Amino acid sequence: MAQYAVFLYERVAPENLPPEVMQAHMDMPDRAAELGGRIVAGMALQPPAETATTIRKGELTDGPFLETKEVLGGVFVIEARDLDTALAIAKFTPVVDGGVEVVPLIDFQVL
Repeated sequence: MAQYAVFLYERVAPENLPPEVMQAHMDMPDRAAELGGRIVAGMALQPPAETATTIRKGELTDGPFLETKEVLGGVFVIEARDLDTALAIAKFTPVVDGGVEVVPLIDFQVL
């Protein structure tokens, strides 16, 4: 099966997410399995405004200096038989005010 990264972009800080949204994140493995896929990993990120460091051309700068209203809040790595299945799984990804992005991963062992 192919692997895909599902990036979660959100305008709501993780600490302000409603409990039902957090539960929906916990339910993602079951949702993926129902569609014949599998969650390989799921990780939330620390708030970037307080913890991120940006590196550009070898120079370090405190903070996430990207111009966006949405923040990358986490990522799921999923396995699915094809992109359509990956997209069906990603539709279950709970976001309050944002979106998700699905990107196929490259398996360097196959190259």
